[in-house]
Amino acid sequence: MSLAGEFIIDFAREALGLDRPLPIEGAPLSARGSDRTFYRITWGEGKSCILVHYNPVRTENGYYAEITQFLAAIGVPAPRLIAHDPGQCLLLMEDMGERDLWYYREDLWEGRRDLYVKTLEAVHCLHSFDIEDFPRYGVRLMERFGPELYQWEREYFKEHFMQGSLGLTIEPSCAKRLEGELAGLAKRLSDTRQCLVHRDLQSQNIMIRDRMPFLIDYQGMRFGSPFYDLASLLCDPYVRFSFTEIEDLLLVYYGMGNKEMEWDVFQGLFWDASAQRLMQALGAYGFLGYKKGLTSFLGHIPAALANLDMAAAKAVSLPCLRELTGKCLKKWGSMHSLS
Repeated sequence: MSLAGEFIIDFAREALGLDRPLPIEGAPLSARGSDRTFYRITWGEGKSCILVHYNPVRTENGYYAEITQFLAAIGVPAPRLIAHDPGQCLLLMEDMGERDLWYYREDLWEGRRDLYVKTLEAVHCLHSFDIEDFPRYGVRLMERFGPELYQWEREYFKEHFMQGSLGLTIEPSCAKRLEGELAGLAKRLSDTRQCLVHRDLQSQNIMIRDRMPFLIDYQGMRFGSPFYDLASLLCDPYVRFSFTEIEDLLLVYYGMGNKEMEWDVFQGLFWDASAQRLMQALGAYGFLGYKKGLTSFLGHIPAALANLDMAAAKAVSLPCLRELTGKCLKKWGSMHSLS
């Protein structure tokens, strides 16, 4: 292991209380899009944990440890925090294994549904937490969702996907109508009940151990609409769902609450949130794929675009976005010879 890796091993050894003669190894894991490096630390007979070396320039990376402890305190399943050295930007976490929710994407629906229902139960626990009780935990979070953040996400979509990935521009009159439409979407989400949201609740951020889900990558947790998390999970570009399966799981979550709104309204807000989330995801794929050189993210663009087209069609008030999505699909297809 390199000299840079030695201090990682030394940190893990000290945090775990392992004697110097005992062999300990660190193997790098695949890169993620959050300026963090992951290692699986192994020792003894089958013992392991995960070490994270994070970039503090991304503010949210420094919040991971305290959010982990908070989740443990309120009963939301997440890996156990073993140690944190903020000076060296190192975290040592419980190893949840190799299998995430995405791993089961090709399973029969009955078994896959069970995992999603359990995940919805876990996230409902997070969404149900009384936010008036939150200050006593002293946990730092990123900026809450609101009109400004929703606007940033749609501008991110325009800059890094529409323009950066496709080279598309919108004529001024259409751009004005679209902005009014998307500002209305943002207001509808801002007017829903606000709660703690994971912020990136997709299948690769849910580990499965013993058929139970554990949330990871929650450093972006903040206050927002629960529909954003539902959209992240059920309109996940990494996993293929039928419309019937989406509606089935959405009904499951709806049944967990007090039905404070009519089912039709609930569905409409879900599709609004899905359009918002998928714009953010497409912006991220363009940024990570073209700007950061993580080209594997580009492979998720077709599914994300198809999902955005579906969300815009199902939503009540997004005709301009639906028209724009059609243009994006056509341009992406012509660029990549897709039918």
